[in-house]
Amino acid sequence: MLSRDLLRNDTERLRTLLAARGFDVTHLDSWVNRDAERRELLQEVEELKRRRNEESKKIGQVKREGGDAAEQIAEVGKIKGRIEEIEGRLTDLEASLDGDALSFPNVAHESVPEGPDEASNREERRVGQPPAFDFEPKAHWDLGPELGILDFERGAKLAGARFTAYLGAGARLERALINFMLDLHTTEHGYTECLPPYLVKGEVLEGTGQLPKFEEDLFHITDRDLYLIPTAEVPVTNLHREEILDADQLPLRYTAFTPCFRAEAGSHGRDVRGLIRQHQFNKVELVQVTTAEQSWDALEQLTSHAEKVLQLLELPYRLVTLSTGDMGFAASKTYDLEVWLPGQDAYREISSCSNCTDFQARRARLRYRPEEGGKPKLAHTLNGSGLAVGRTLIAILENYQQEDGFVVVPEKLRPYLGGLERIEAPTNES
Repeated sequence: MLSRDLLRNDTERLRTLLAARGFDVTHLDSWVNRDAERRELLQEVEELKRRRNEESKKIGQVKREGGDAAEQIAEVGKIKGRIEEIEGRLTDLEASLDGDALSFPNVAHESVPEGPDEASNREERRVGQPPAFDFEPKAHWDLGPELGILDFERGAKLAGARFTAYLGAGARLERALINFMLDLHTTEHGYTECLPPYLVKGEVLEGTGQLPKFEEDLFHITDRDLYLIPTAEVPVTNLHREEILDADQLPLRYTAFTPCFRAEAGSHGRDVRGLIRQHQFNKVELVQVTTAEQSWDALEQLTSHAEKVLQLLELPYRLVTLSTGDMGFAASKTYDLEVWLPGQDAYREISSCSNCTDFQARRARLRYRPEEGGKPKLAHTLNGSGLAVGRTLIAILENYQQEDGFVVVPEKLRPYLGGLERIEAPTNES
């Protein structure tokens, strides 16, 4: 959430920044007008209360002198009626101002490229060379079923489209990737592992920015008023909601493996084959809570931690800075890591690493007490996939496939698979 001071006092600059994010700035103008009305009414009600007090004193004085105070009593009644009218309007204005403020996206950092969509993203670097095959590489939606490790049809039979059943070495590979990522982030990168609830309250989703704007993308348990999490960012970022931390506690670093649940309401017809866009998928998340002074260095650090997974697995990828029109709602700056997928002859997103500055912390009322003392300040929050597990499995299948039909297991994963060096189709031999 943006601060009221920013909305109120820096409107012209904010109008430009929000327009660059594709936001309809007439909503900003409406907010500013209603805020001005609110402030005028506050001044009026304070003046009315002052007058009411004066008239009330006159009533007492007139009565003490034995006079008729009917005129003063009538005037106090009129003032009281106007105060009640204004206070009702102020209640409505407060609710609408708070509600509408939740719809404003975060403002982009000055280093973010301006543009309406992904075509304006800026490639920063490429790491690793895509493999050169002597054969036509297959996509994972063909490789997985041929190896007997991914069953799209039976997954759909159980839950509908965009659900998949993992079998045998596929399930084992997914589990190995989860453990490999968690071990890396906890032992080498200094994160504390967290296992959060997979169901959360609406106020928790509001804290990270999924509600109210993206409700249609969430799975809602209506009789309990709980939501399935779309990412571990949601519960982990909110772990310290409504708390005041000490500055020496920061930065906090958490990593969490969770399944993620997304309705994908706006993705009809996109990535309908395979594992790219599922209603349920696994992800290892990285979350940091920092001070404002730490957060931009923390973004580079967090991104490097996600990159390390790709580097150790020897998967070719590129780093991209998202444009103003392609960034997520809560982000001020986002790096996407895109892994090379030979079966699609393209780089595809496998991690988004974002600095949300104080945007989420203001919504979640997450603050810290400065070392030098003074009033508590809003923390800065960052998050990133470290990595999306299913997409990492895709990248391994497609990049490590062999002409004979089997898939080589990356060396770093073999200890997590009991030394298994290759995944091949099961035979009918007993």
